[in-house]
Amino acid sequence: EARLAYLFETATARLPKPKEEALLLETFQAHHQELAANPEAAKELITVGESTPDETLDAVEVATWTMIANLILNLDEVLNKG
Repeated sequence: EARLAYLFETATARLPKPKEEALLLETFQAHHQELAANPEAAKELITVGESTPDETLDAVEVATWTMIANLILNLDEVLNKG
């Protein structure tokens, strides 16, 4: 929960409201559960991009955080529109 709040605050310059924090945690758990059931999908997800995945890290954990970071970075209050 602290890591989720830190990520949210880093991107938005504010702490998440209780409902936002609960939704982030619920979404994190759903992604983690889905990726844990399909570790190959997690490995595939973290190979996208220029960086090579660190083989010493848990692919499911990294993929889950990737999905949450993507969600937060795509919030309207994070994006500059116009």
